[in-house]
Amino acid sequence: MSGGPGAGGPEAERPEARLERAVRAAEQALIEFEIAVETFRVEVDNFSRLHHQKLGPMYTRLDELDALIAEAHAARTGDPEDAARAREARAMVLPMPGVEELFHDWMDADGLSPEAEAMLSDRSVRPPKRVRPSDEVRKLYRELARKAHPDLARDDEELRRREEFITRVNAAYARGDEALLRELLEEWEAGPAPAGAALSESEELYARLDWLARRKELLTVVAQDLEGSAIGAMLRMAPDDPDRLLDEIAEQLLAQVAEREAQLAALIA
Repeated sequence: MSGGPGAGGPEAERPEARLERAVRAAEQALIEFEIAVETFRVEVDNFSRLHHQKLGPMYTRLDELDALIAEAHAARTGDPEDAARAREARAMVLPMPGVEELFHDWMDADGLSPEAEAMLSDRSVRPPKRVRPSDEVRKLYRELARKAHPDLARDDEELRRREEFITRVNAAYARGDEALLRELLEEWEAGPAPAGAALSESEELYARLDWLARRKELLTVVAQDLEGSAIGAMLRMAPDDPDRLLDEIAEQLLAQVAEREAQLAALIA
């Protein structure tokens, strides 16, 4: 003979339990999304620096050649409009003082550095830094993000602790510092356990879901901005081998430099 509810049958599920499961699932989904966005942001930043480091001198050389060609043409024709175009072309050339910060030691006030000159010739040059963090660094970062993410905080004190810690994690990840990430993982696991107060009020759970949804909207905008940027678009063209893409662009730029140099030589001959 079977018993009715409460007579040995399974306990009825709390009304808030289903909503609480939805909150937990939304939290984990948001963390995964944030990890993906942060990973892509680091890739974009690193690729942007490498792009400027490796190709910046070539772009600068092209601007200089364009200015020289326009000036030589204006000198030949004596046309005021040609002179105006020459002045505009010269204005496009980056000023030499201070540009070493932009090109990370590839250029100084005296002109192109030896490394930059090597990029415009057949001579070898020191290999550029790795474009993206290693697989192990990515693995460590994901583990730390899942464990210590601020979205998992349940009170203001824990939120502050997590935010401060995840800032350090993000900085180590951006540098690809595997050793520091391992230290941070040990530090987190040895630290105080995060507060585990259960959410039981449906109003709090709905508010939490609303916050998670708004946070996802903000991250979506960030992701769209990254993907829509010039560097982001380049990374999407060769996500597995961005170095190859840089090499291809370098070849194209070298061909343009050679073409401009021949054009200038013909003008001043």
